[in-house]
Amino acid sequence: MSTSPAVAALKPHERHGFSKRVAQEHRTGVLLVLPTVLVIVVVIVFPVLMAIRDSFFGVAGMNDDGFYSDTPPFVWFDNYATIFTSNGARFWNAAWNTTLFGVVTVVVETFLGVIMALIMHKAMRGRGVVRAAILIPWAVPTAVSAVLWKWIFDAHGAANALLGTQILWSAGDWSAKFAVIIADVWKTAPFIGLLTLAGLQVIPDEVYEAAKIDGAGVWKRFTQITLPLVKPALVVAVLFRSLDALRMYDLPYILIGARKPSVETLSMLVQDEASNIRYGSAAAYAMVLFLYIFIIAFAFIKLLGADIIGSGDDSGNSGKLRVFRRRKKRPTGHEGDATAASPQEVLAAERALAKDIAGSEGARS
Repeated sequence: MSTSPAVAALKPHERHGFSKRVAQEHRTGVLLVLPTVLVIVVVIVFPVLMAIRDSFFGVAGMNDDGFYSDTPPFVWFDNYATIFTSNGARFWNAAWNTTLFGVVTVVVETFLGVIMALIMHKAMRGRGVVRAAILIPWAVPTAVSAVLWKWIFDAHGAANALLGTQILWSAGDWSAKFAVIIADVWKTAPFIGLLTLAGLQVIPDEVYEAAKIDGAGVWKRFTQITLPLVKPALVVAVLFRSLDALRMYDLPYILIGARKPSVETLSMLVQDEASNIRYGSAAAYAMVLFLYIFIIAFAFIKLLGADIIGSGDDSGNSGKLRVFRRRKKRPTGHEGDATAASPQEVLAAERALAKDIAGSEGARS
């Protein structure tokens, strides 16, 4: 196997030093990540596996032979078949409500969240008070928020008093949906605004000053500078909010009530099945919801390029070798300051070269 140019340019003692350093970094990284991996396995992986197992079991009781059994029977895919057959109408209604709430609330919250972020980012007197006022709804627990809005949407509540009507918000179909959407937007729009504000604060002011000098107006600066530069933070905020909206349960459950077809979501359907001791059916519903959310998240990341875990460009050995050589031959004085590589570039180059060294030595052995 031929050695890459990056590896061939190094001396034997340099290769050994890089390999030893990367091996030590690898061991340290494993030790640092191991507690997180264990928590993920206990909190996420194990419950998912148990839910998959439970979804193949029925309800304990009378078996086919007429005898009572405390052991739930193994029913294969009957629970999944029941979702789309005998319980099909209820399932599709819950799926429709889940999708409707997810799409409408996220779109409205994104629009309002960006406006909130621009207001909180603007330099003005009393900016701290404005930020605190905007973020208060996000700090209120969802259960408390649901009770508050239940009072507002009561038949004799503030909503009907302001509108001059007598709408039974919880009794109607679309009125109940509107109540849930309004309450959820009020509660979680500041979340998107907060993450968008974090993206706005890393944009240098010099960029806007240069755009003003070039004659760019407010709208052009917003569309050509603000939105493209804040997109990474905004996309991640929208993704997290979308996943949370698809799992909506407590807000409609408290605000409107349980087993209400107008607002029943898939999460509420799972809870209803579990509360009636139909754990196998509840697990099947939960797995369908899990698959639905997984598909949405995967498509979201692929289409919009949400960078959840961060990405780096480790391609191009020639460029890395050039950075390494610049570091090795760094001159002194002002000329060296102009051509010297940054510590991040040097570290990335050393890691990439060490990978090449390890790969070539493993192939020779």
